[in-house]
Amino acid sequence: MQCDLLRGVPNRKVIIDDHFWNNYIGVVDTVVLPFMWELINDRVEGAEKSWCIHNLKVAAGDIRGEHRGAVFQDTDAAKWLEAVAFSLQKKADPRLEALADETIDLIGRAQCEDGYLDTYFIITGTERWSNLMEGHELYTAGHMIEAAVAYYEATGKRKFLDIVSRFADCIDRAFGPEEGKIRGYAGHPEIELALVKLYRATGEERYLKLARFFLNERGAQPNIFDTQDNRKCGKYIFPEFRDFDLDYMQADKPLAEQTEAEGHAVRAGYLYSGMADVAAETGDERMFAQCEILWKDMTERKMYITGSIGSAAYGERMTGAYDLPNDTNYSESCASISLAMFGNRMFRATRDGKYMDIVEKALYNTVLAGIALDGKHYFYVNPLAVDPETAEHNPTMSHVKTTRQQWFGVACCPPNIARTLASMSQYMYAQSEDCLYVNLYIQNEAKICLGDTRFRLRLEADYPNTGKIRAVIAGLKAENEEFALAFRIPGSPAAHISYCLNGQKKEGTTEKGFLILRRSWKNRDTVELELDNSFHFVYANPRVGADTGKTALMRGPWVYCLEEADNGKHLAAVFADTSSEISEVQVEGLPAGARGARFEGCRLKIEENAPLYFDKHPETEKVTLTAVPYCLWNNRGKGEMEVWMNEA
Repeated sequence: MQCDLLRGVPNRKVIIDDHFWNNYIGVVDTVVLPFMWELINDRVEGAEKSWCIHNLKVAAGDIRGEHRGAVFQDTDAAKWLEAVAFSLQKKADPRLEALADETIDLIGRAQCEDGYLDTYFIITGTERWSNLMEGHELYTAGHMIEAAVAYYEATGKRKFLDIVSRFADCIDRAFGPEEGKIRGYAGHPEIELALVKLYRATGEERYLKLARFFLNERGAQPNIFDTQDNRKCGKYIFPEFRDFDLDYMQADKPLAEQTEAEGHAVRAGYLYSGMADVAAETGDERMFAQCEILWKDMTERKMYITGSIGSAAYGERMTGAYDLPNDTNYSESCASISLAMFGNRMFRATRDGKYMDIVEKALYNTVLAGIALDGKHYFYVNPLAVDPETAEHNPTMSHVKTTRQQWFGVACCPPNIARTLASMSQYMYAQSEDCLYVNLYIQNEAKICLGDTRFRLRLEADYPNTGKIRAVIAGLKAENEEFALAFRIPGSPAAHISYCLNGQKKEGTTEKGFLILRRSWKNRDTVELELDNSFHFVYANPRVGADTGKTALMRGPWVYCLEEADNGKHLAAVFADTSSEISEVQVEGLPAGARGARFEGCRLKIEENAPLYFDKHPETEKVTLTAVPYCLWNNRGKGEMEVWMNEA
């Protein structure tokens, strides 16, 4: 564990102009944020209502009414504000900033005199902190804090930061090991990582101390959830909670004793992110070692090939090792985002590229699959196989949507995707005092400051369509300034790698998955890499029963899938010939910067009037198959989709 954490490169310093990613990042400012503003104000016809602005107005006394929606509905506004903040970091937008300021003023009016802020408890009069397992007060506080820190960093305005600081002080007065305080913690983690952000923004050590208390108290006996009236009396906000044990909230035992990633997937990802933050800030080696254990279990035994976690729909949770069904899985978009958050923190503490390999997989596949190219439709659930005729008639698959939706009654995923896309620079780069780490190969130009050295880095890439990466240095005030550039070599165990420096071929060595070039740099110095971008078939561990006898296609971080639009119906009857040549093709309807793959296979012949069962071996016919990046599926209309294909 490094003592000096890597830092991110501020959003405003990175201008992305990538052929593929601009299809998503480019619509955040112009489409997604204005659209979500209308949604959280309940002005989009046909979409499920958010109620969050309504609730804030009721709590503020602006209108009369009841609390509507879920207990955590305030977070719709919080995540929208955070996404706005990241957008404003990149480019001024007076109208958007005015809407944000208007919302912050409303939040301030809704806040209680003592700093408390949660519209559900304010409006309903329910006793504060009386249902920590389900009430989501600390979860909601966490998202408010994250948004406020981002907005302060974007605009320099303190109003929102002061609001959440008063709220954090209110929480600090209520919780802790001292006599008379509640020895409890959040049923849904989020407050822990948010308090670390607030500590970094304000320098107030009590916020870091409170975050550490929440983590160290978790799972202590007697368990706080068992002592509160709702669990003792069986009165649940969410009826399904009567079926869940404490491992669902990662609270069945102290974190120091937890060796398996269990329970609700988003809760786990946020909790582990908070653990990584606190461990790094306090130098807690034991807590950080626990993070590594949990990361290993989660990514090596419970993660889908698309970088998603949480296979069970009931409880949105992780289950046993290697239990990874494809057509009934949940794989919530928020869970993949939480995985990326956790992985990014682990990387910044260790400088080990293996964490960013997983982050990249989650971002390029499940996170992007959660949003349509139009920026106005979303997936909450991300299965790896969909047959609309089955999913729409089987009640056990009611969680699977066969087309993206405009909004959800529980809408945590859409604004979470928005804030992630708006802040991609936090994943693309990291830096120490004398080294810039290039983590993702998204074409951009970045203004970098390493200590007293300032320069521009132009990164040219069409990745993963090609593996050719070109980085050019410019803007140095003096020639021969010494610093290091570290280029991640995705998934490469190789110790030696070739690269070109100013057109001359060189041999380098990798360290923890990075090619690190330390030298005296000059303007126009150019580094060129050729990463492996070949199409290749991959296989699952034989213990993953759902994928036995199947194969999947990958290119770089992209996982590919078959869609009905290219291959017809009954994809379960299709077999891929893994010995055939795979060629790149441009597929009609795919956006700029994305390519399809074409290869050979066969299909079982399906006779219209065939009996349900028969003893004759089915006949096959040869077919040419076309696969597209999984993240793009369902952008050309409803139809079947399959990631794991039968192998011929």
